[in-house]
Formats: sequence, C-alpha cells, structure tokens
Amino acid sequence: MEQLKHECGVAMIRLLKPLDYYKKKYGTFMYALNKMYLLMEKQHNRGQEGAGLACVRLNAEPGDEYMFRERAAGTSAITEVFNSINADLANGVTAESPFIGEAYMGHLRYSTTGKSGMEFIHPFLRRNNWRAKNLALCGNFNLTNVDKVFEEIVAHGQHPRKYADTYIMLEQVGHRLDREVERCYNQCMEEGLEGMNLTLEIENRVNLANVLRTSSCFWDGGYVICGLTGSGESFAIRDPWGIRTAFWYCDDEIMVLASERPVIQTVLNVKAEQITELEPGQALLMNKYGQMRLEQVNAPQIKRACQFERIYFSRGSDVDIYQERKEMGRNLVEQILPAVDYDVEHTVISFIPNTAEVAFYGLLEGMDIYLNELKVKKIEALGHKPDHAELEKILSMRVRSEKVALKDIKLRTFIAEGNSRNDLAAHVYDITYGSLVPHVDNLVVIDDSIVRGTTLRQSIIGILNRLNPKKIIIVSSSPQIRYPDYYGIDMSSMEQFIAFKAAIALLEERGMQHIITNAYRKAKQQENLPMEQIVNVVKDIYEPFTDQEISKKIVELLKPSDVSTPVEIIYQTIEGQQKACPNHTGDWYFTGNFPTPGGYRMLNKAFISYIEKNYAF
Repeated sequence: MEQLKHECGVAMIRLLKPLDYYKKKYGTFMYALNKMYLLMEKQHNRGQEGAGLACVRLNAEPGDEYMFRERAAGTSAITEVFNSINADLANGVTAESPFIGEAYMGHLRYSTTGKSGMEFIHPFLRRNNWRAKNLALCGNFNLTNVDKVFEEIVAHGQHPRKYADTYIMLEQVGHRLDREVERCYNQCMEEGLEGMNLTLEIENRVNLANVLRTSSCFWDGGYVICGLTGSGESFAIRDPWGIRTAFWYCDDEIMVLASERPVIQTVLNVKAEQITELEPGQALLMNKYGQMRLEQVNAPQIKRACQFERIYFSRGSDVDIYQERKEMGRNLVEQILPAVDYDVEHTVISFIPNTAEVAFYGLLEGMDIYLNELKVKKIEALGHKPDHAELEKILSMRVRSEKVALKDIKLRTFIAEGNSRNDLAAHVYDITYGSLVPHVDNLVVIDDSIVRGTTLRQSIIGILNRLNPKKIIIVSSSPQIRYPDYYGIDMSSMEQFIAFKAAIALLEERGMQHIITNAYRKAKQQENLPMEQIVNVVKDIYEPFTDQEISKKIVELLKPSDVSTPVEIIYQTIEGQQKACPNHTGDWYFTGNFPTPGGYRMLNKAFISYIEKNYAF
C-alpha cells in the first residue's frame, strides 16, 4: 500500500549486422534506437528519478564523434531523453547521424542512497583520446563496502572526485581498463606495430574479462553492471550471489540484455525459453566484431536471488512470477479461514494496491479449493438421496470478491501542515460504498507487503472502516519485513519497519530492555571487526516473540483510535514464501540471513544508529 523505491533497471543492445542491413530490412537506421526506447519504457517501473542512454558507433573516422550520451532527470526522463535525440535527428537520419550506432546501453534510475539529481544519473562516462580507454558505465547495484573499494583505488594513486559508489566504480573499472589497454600496447610495441595499425590491434586484444576480474573481486553487494568502450567492446556482469537479475537474448541480428525477461519477450516477440538468465558471477562479453561469449569472472556463491523481485518489483507478466504471486495468495488461505471464523458466506475479499492483484487471484483460487472440499463433505453428509433445495444451497456457496477501494488521486500533502496534512493523506484512497453488508460481512484485503504501515494507519484502515465491516483483516502476501536492505531497495534504516517498532515496544512493555542493551553492546563490540566476522545482533530483538505476537502489536500501533471495528493483520509465513519462490532464496529482509558479509556490517551499523538516536546508554 506504500510504494517502495526500487533498484534501477538496465538495458543493452548490440547489433550484429552492418547498419545498412537494418535500413534495408526494417526501413530505418533507428531500428536499435527504437528497440531501446521500448526496452526502457517497458521497465519504467524501475526508473522514476531519471534515465540515460549511451551509444557507440563503430568505424568512425578520426575527428568524428563515436560515443554519444543523453540523460534526463524526473519521472518523464525517458520521454525527454528520446525527444532530445529525435531533435538531433530532425534533419534526417543517416548512418552518420548522432545516436545511430551498433551498441547501446540504457539505464533507469531509482535513488536508494538519498543522492539524486543529474550528476548521479547513469550512464557515467570516462573520456580518453584512445577509443579503447573510453568507458560508459551503468548498473543496477548497491555496494555495501564502498569504503573498501575507495581505499583500494586511492592506494593505486587515484583521487576520485566524489565519494559515491558509482563514481568510485567508474574510476576503478576505468583504471583497470587503462592497465589492460597498456598491457596490449606494450605487446604491440614489442612487435613493431605503430600508427592506426597499433590502435586497431590493441582494440582486438583488449580482454574485458581481465578488467572485470581485477575490479569486481573487491565488490560486496548486489549488482548487474553494464559497460561500453569507445572501441565497441561491451559487457554485463552479475554479482556472485545472483541478488540482482539480468536476462539476455541473441540471434544472428541482435543481442539484447535487460533486467526483466518479459520485457525482452515483448520487445522482440520471442518466447521465454529463448531467453537466458545471466548466471551469478558470470559476464556476458561482446567484442568489437559482435562476437559474444560468456565467462565465469567470479566464483558463484550460494544463489540468493532477491525475493522482492518476485513479490513486488518485476513485471507480473513474467510466466514464472505470475504463478509465484498466485501461489503466495493461495498459501494464505489456512490463516485467513480461522480469522473469519470459517464464515466464507459472510466474507468479502479484495486487494490494495494493484501490485497485489495477482496474489488476490491466487487467494481466490485457494478459497475456491476450500469451498469445493467443503461442498463435497456437505453433500456426502446428506446421504444418497439429497433434497434438491439442500443441494442448491450447498452448490450456491461461493467466494465473494469486490473492488472495495481504489487510489483516488495523488494528493499533494506536502503543502499542508499538521492535522490538515493527515486529513489529506486519509483521502488518498476511496471506497466502493455498498460493496459489503454493514456489520455482517468480514472484509479481507490483501497487500503485497507491509513495510512502514504509514498508509495503513493514515488512510487504509480508516477508509475501510467506513464500510462498517464486522471485522477487517489486512493480509500481506509477503512475511514480516524485519531487516533493512543494502542491495538496491530504499529501506536501510531500522525505524522504517513497523515489525521492528512492534518488537521494541513489546520489549519495553514487558520490562525486557536488557535485550536491547545487550544487542547494542554486541553490535558495538563488532564495529571494528573484519566483515566476515560480524553476525546479526538484531535477531535478538525478535527472538522472545512469536510472529503472531508481533502481528498483534503491529495492529495496536497502526489502528487509528477512532476505529472500533476489530482489525487483524496476517502475514505470509517464511515457509509459505519459500514454497512460492523456491528458486529465489534471497529473503534477508524477512530472516536476517544476509547473502554477503557487508550486509551484516551495514545492519549492525543501522541498529547502532537507531539505538544511539533513541536511547541513552
């Protein structure tokens, strides 16, 4: 019900035929540019703060531009980027026009670090007079050890202009690219090559796997990093834990890579089985001649692909994600039935927001299965000659679903103050009056996740209460979110989580503050340890309580004082989540089992910050 900002999105295109081929077959030199627009627009959910595009043209003459970049900030950034490019092409499109080339790289930005603005929008460029040393870089990533990477490049004599992970990564990869080009240069000089023959042979020999191997070995975090060089080399590399996702397709005309599989399916009209997932630690490499290879740059770790991709962020049109989200809904039936006293006849099921719609369909299917089993039992209990009226009554039992709420308007609550701001927030959602029987029907509303609970408290519970249901049951298709994320989602501080607030409140109510104190001391003792030795101390905060106790306290914290209707919150279980997404085990936000050492370091740091802000030890 409250939008999470998400990690970024990437897209790459490499044409594998001469530009004239596409002009002849598709009638335009803009074939790749048009496909890139679609790839970016279809991933617009991943970029609400900015977008950028880079293009490399092969075989440009000295003195002619061969590397182009356009960026824009804001929610309409994709449109602005392509409007600007189209303006450059207004006088006619030729093979020599700006942004007409063989290699493209697009990026959609969502800030997860608090840093925003044009200077932080990808792709980033590192310029040089040697084509092979020009580098455009973009990525869907967050590093948990940016300080260590910073120290590594400073130790080599570099002086980065900014202390930001993207800038630091650009300088680090750029430095290793410089060294790789110089290695090839020294070889060619020993062989007596000179002039353009020297330049071309260097470009032929550059091995980006060497660059990535010597750079990425320092990275701790979740990432898909993409790059283009001025000489036409391109790459994409995925983190060894498989936290972030990337998919690619290649035929004899084009290679395409994107953050999401259905995007490629839609844009190129290909089947899911024709698309391949980039594996953990693997790099996709394209040389200047369009020859592709896959190389295992880093040893794969135990795969911990992000579950939030499946729950919330990725497009639900993916064949696997669609089924997984339905399974999440089906898994909740056993918890919902006792919450409504098994009174399905007087229960209405709905969903808020739209991202929960697929889980809603799965929940309906699960309820249908339950009802069918119940009908069979009731019919069997009637004997061999059931009465027609009795049969009709049993067979008429059905699951009731309604569209009970919708988002009415994005209100500009920032212009209001005090109580007036809260009053405006309470009207973000509207209800469908008459959609249930007052004081008789239970109301079950499914959401995909409950992180902060702000929208529930300020708007949803109060607005649903206007329907006068017998009981309100808020259902989350994902488990309780107890821990921050440091791999690309904008939830990195402890005070954001209503589950954490509930656990702290329970500890204080029951006189168990010593658990908070002990956890804090453990965290402080680990501050200067190597990352590999740090353990999760925040688990101690949750340990004394059952999931149900925390859920009950969450209701107390979120239920408005003027709502008298009973309210219950039901969360997906960890087991149910694992059952729904068996191939995506990245569940650290629920379990606290972080995939990389840096995650534990950042978690304990966030916990220390919370305690020192709220307590005086």
